[in-house]
Amino acid sequence: MNEQQIRAMVADALAGIAPEVDLDTAGADQDLRQALDLDSMDFLNLVIALSQRTGRAVPEADYPRLFTLAGMAAYFAH
Repeated sequence: MNEQQIRAMVADALAGIAPEVDLDTAGADQDLRQALDLDSMDFLNLVIALSQRTGRAVPEADYPRLFTLAGMAAYFAH
C-alpha cells in the first residue's frame, strides 16, 4: 500500500467517524488528534477501522506511531 492509498483509506475511515473533518487540512507530520480535533474515542475508532481495512492488528503500544499521516503511511506500508 502506498502513501496515497493509505491517505485515501484514512479519509474514508474518517468520513464514517467524524464526517465534519477535512483531512486535507492536516499536514503529514501533524498530530491528527490535534489538527482534526479528534477526541480519544474518535482516534480509537479510526485505529479500529484501519485495522479492519488492512487486516493488520494494531496493538495499543503502537498507537503513538499512528498519530500522524506520515506515521500511518509508514506503519501500514509494510
